Amino acid sequence: MREYMDGMVDKSKPPLYAWFVLATSIIAVSSAGAVFQMIDSVPPLLRASWRLQATALILFPLAIVQFNQLDNDSISRVFKKSNIALILFSGVCLWLHFGSWVWSLDHTTLPRSLLFVTSHPLVIVVGLWLINKPVERRSSQGAIIGFLGAAIIIAGVESEGEASLVGDLAAFLGAITVVGYFTVGRLMRSWMPLFVYAFPVTLLAAILLGISSLVAEGTTINGIDESSSIALFGWLSMAWLPYVAYLAIGPGLVGHTGINGVLKWFSPLLISVCLVMEPLIGSLIGYLFISTEIPGWETLFGGALLIVGTLMVTTSQHSTSVMEGE
Repeated sequence: MREYMDGMVDKSKPPLYAWFVLATSIIAVSSAGAVFQMIDSVPPLLRASWRLQATALILFPLAIVQFNQLDNDSISRVFKKSNIALILFSGVCLWLHFGSWVWSLDHTTLPRSLLFVTSHPLVIVVGLWLINKPVERRSSQGAIIGFLGAAIIIAGVESEGEASLVGDLAAFLGAITVVGYFTVGRLMRSWMPLFVYAFPVTLLAAILLGISSLVAEGTTINGIDESSSIALFGWLSMAWLPYVAYLAIGPGLVGHTGINGVLKWFSPLLISVCLVMEPLIGSLIGYLFISTEIPGWETLFGGALLIVGTLMVTTSQHSTSVMEGE
């Protein structure tokens, strides 16, 4: 979510409502996994497509407004071939991220899925290792601790009835692919308005997820009827609309937009640390609202190590960025 973090921090004391907006945004983002599991009778790729279809619908008018405010030079830059290629790549990454993560929710437990899908800071460190780029010592230590925690979680896969190695790996694939989405977002959002960037990326991911569901899950292009749980646009049925609307408006819009807004008062470091707590908050929401089981000791202990390692990498990356004047 760092592509949303482009505000200037106001050093004055944050008003009370800013803390409320921050808390609401973090909770909204963290609740997505539990809500996806509430509609698990819908095939995973299809419900991921539903979420992004609805989000794209909300983003469309906002993107039109921002696009109309661009000058001619900026419009030409938007349609430059290299930038279109980057947007397409970002959309593919978002497709793979959402598809693999939502699929993992059907094949492993909610806490394990959230732990692995939010471990993308560790993926960045591994990428730097692979291309022989220098890595700050604390980042390396955090990555080692984080992957040790991941190994402990995986070792306990047989102790939790709904957990599976393939589900854990699918969630981790979501962490790997979202790095590409974040990387392009950070580059493009340095000059492109938020919704002008987010709309085409979200729409492309929704289309690719829909095609994937048609091919792999037997989804149909029927109208909205009693079989809407396997219909490409079945989320428009009243049976599913409240859930999908919440996913689009809550985590998809309120969460992201709220986080972007409170950057006026809070540093990106504070918000990044709050986001690392998503597995804990999301698991608690799942326990309270859909009665998920309490994880085994391997997931609890390994998850704690994974969160600590991710925090170390996150804070280290922030310190390095500040020192480099980014």
